[in-house]
Amino acid sequence: MIGSLRGRIASKTPPQLVIDVGGVGYEVEAPMSTFFHLPAVGQEVGLLTHLVVREDAHILYGFATPDERRLFRNLLKVSGVGPKIALALLSGISVEGFIQCVNAQDAAALTRVPGIGRKTAERLLVEMRDRLQNSDGGGGVSTLAAVLPVNASPESEAFSALVALGYRPAEATRLLKAVGPGTHSTEELIRRALQGAAREQ
Repeated sequence: MIGSLRGRIASKTPPQLVIDVGGVGYEVEAPMSTFFHLPAVGQEVGLLTHLVVREDAHILYGFATPDERRLFRNLLKVSGVGPKIALALLSGISVEGFIQCVNAQDAAALTRVPGIGRKTAERLLVEMRDRLQNSDGGGGVSTLAAVLPVNASPESEAFSALVALGYRPAEATRLLKAVGPGTHSTEELIRRALQGAAREQ
C-alpha cells in the first residue's frame, strides 16, 4: 500500500494531478477540497494517499488531511458506495459538513451532491452514524480524470472537472456562466460554480 507521496507537481488537470517523485510520475486523483490548496505546478507537495486496486487498474487517491482520507476510507465501507461516489461526495461537501449531516440525519443535503440519490443518502446516514462515533471522520474528492488538451483554458478545465464530478454538461455550462465575467483560475471557477450549485438547493 502506498500511504503517502512527496514530490514535485508535474501537472494539474482537475481533479487529477501528476506528482514527480524521484523521476517517477504518479497520477493521483484528489478531491476538490484538496485541489484548491495545492501549490503551483513545479512546487513540492506532500499528500496522504489511498490505493484502490481493481482488475483493470490501480488508482491512487490523494488527500491533504488525515480527516479527508479517513472519511474516504469509511465511505468505501458503505454498501453501494465506490471511490467515484465517495470522491464526488467529498468534493461537494466538507468533512465537517458531512458529519453535521449525519448527526442531523439530513438526507436532503446529501442528495444535492451529483450522483447521490435518496436511497444512497439514507444508507449513508444509517451506516456512517456508528462509524463516525468511533472515528474522527475524514474525506476526499476526485473522480475519473477528463482528457484535456495540453493548453486547455481554465474554463474548459473547470467544465471537465464539473462533468467528472457528476454534473451534466448543460448543468456544468450553466453553473460556469453564472460565475460571471473576470479572470479566474481553474480552481476558483470550480469553487464558485460549486458554491452557486449549493445556493440553488
